[in-house]
Amino acid sequence: MKQFQESIYKLIVETSTNLPADVRKAIKKAHATEDAGTRAALSLTTIAENIGMAEANVSPICQDTGMLTFIIHCPVGANQIVMKKQIYEAVAKATRNSKLRPNSVDSLTGENSGDNLGPGTPVIHFEQWEQDEIDVRLILKGGGCENKNIQYSLPAELPGVGKAGRDLDGIRKCIMHSVYQAQGQGCSAGFIGVGVGGDRTTGYELAKHQLFRSTDDTNPNSELRKLEEYVMAHVNELGIGTMGFGGQVTLLGCKVGMMNRLPASFFVSVAYNCWAYRRLGVMLDAQTGGINSWLYQDGKDEPMHAEASKPASTEARREVILTPPISDEAIRKLRVGDVVVINGSMHTGRDALHKHLMTHDAPIDLQGSVIYHCGPVMMKDDQGEWHVKAAGPTTSIREEPYQGDIIKKFGIRAVVGKGGMGSKTLAALGEHGAVYLNAIGGAAQYYAESVKKVSGVDFMEFGIPEAMWHLEVEGFAAIVTMDAHGNSLHADVEKTSLEKLAMFKEPVFI
Repeated sequence: MKQFQESIYKLIVETSTNLPADVRKAIKKAHATEDAGTRAALSLTTIAENIGMAEANVSPICQDTGMLTFIIHCPVGANQIVMKKQIYEAVAKATRNSKLRPNSVDSLTGENSGDNLGPGTPVIHFEQWEQDEIDVRLILKGGGCENKNIQYSLPAELPGVGKAGRDLDGIRKCIMHSVYQAQGQGCSAGFIGVGVGGDRTTGYELAKHQLFRSTDDTNPNSELRKLEEYVMAHVNELGIGTMGFGGQVTLLGCKVGMMNRLPASFFVSVAYNCWAYRRLGVMLDAQTGGINSWLYQDGKDEPMHAEASKPASTEARREVILTPPISDEAIRKLRVGDVVVINGSMHTGRDALHKHLMTHDAPIDLQGSVIYHCGPVMMKDDQGEWHVKAAGPTTSIREEPYQGDIIKKFGIRAVVGKGGMGSKTLAALGEHGAVYLNAIGGAAQYYAESVKKVSGVDFMEFGIPEAMWHLEVEGFAAIVTMDAHGNSLHADVEKTSLEKLAMFKEPVFI
């Protein structure tokens, strides 16, 4: 199979850079559902633009290219050892070419392997079948949505919906709660795969396998089909919306699978996936390894842009341009809902940097600065200059234990990320004069375009995603969702969605 490695490389590149046709259709439908001019509609417009840019640039849709998971069905006699080695080589090549971000790190030391290879990465599942072709499917599931996976052990008492028993109605309550708990941190509007039964390990595996189904397929199990239809008919009433900004569309798809379980156990496992639902597949010639056909791509040439079908919203919105270093006075004039456009310097910072800065000085003066929760995809040219290939926000809540202290210690005026932060950070914003700006999760090409120069980097020993990159930006736009006056859009949406979740407490499937 001389062409196998190159076919896998093409699959990786296409999965990372070109969203499947069925997902595009779901996002387009969501955009048409929102009121024109709302934060949700504008976010979906940005998402649509980003999808087109990623395809045109052949660059990652989202900077978090996730955990690579391959599901491979091959004929009896296929050499799986050779195939696995060639998959590793294809993954390393895609990483070198900046189609993937180096995402494999040692669990104890945090050291990045640099090539997405290491114990357990990538994930490869082989199964034999009685067909002549090789079926290879790949999903790239990022850390932000992976962190919103959840597993329930029934019976259970769940916030908002009460007791969930060991029946179809209990499963329904788990699914509704799983969407509520994700809020905007998993880059909603999202998709979920649900696994009913199994043990703790196989339940999650079954849930993830549901994400390989097409968004418009029909569940062959009539009870599960009713459940999927119920969820999609009602879950958007929670009002969480795109990015957790509020809105008409929170979930774009729900797929449920079932397997047998032990009498003592009843697990409901939910695999949450962001809007950047990157999964594709190829059918390969078993002799040559060449690509015979692509999967999930019917109608992929359909244009992404769709006009909102509802009247324009009266949602208040003010645009403010800021150039760092930013003053306390400028920050305290901002309110939740304002759009901030940053021109000038920004500095990336994620988990490793925040932990480091708690006990060390910063390598540069951060007074009045902007910290961007971002782990970019970077490429160095022949002259040794770094270039940003993808640069969307990461989930900010991971930095909650550090952020308030870092703001106080260094005089930071703005933190950019996605999904919002908690009460400790909110208190620090008011006390020290800072704001939280929510960028559009997954829109890695959209934000990369605003980066005009990489002016330097510190802490490369942390690895590319965790290093502190110093960026010069122009026209970098994000929305104030937590201000210096104690207001948090995220807290408001979480409160109202919990109240709405209670609407689904009464039994439906009796």
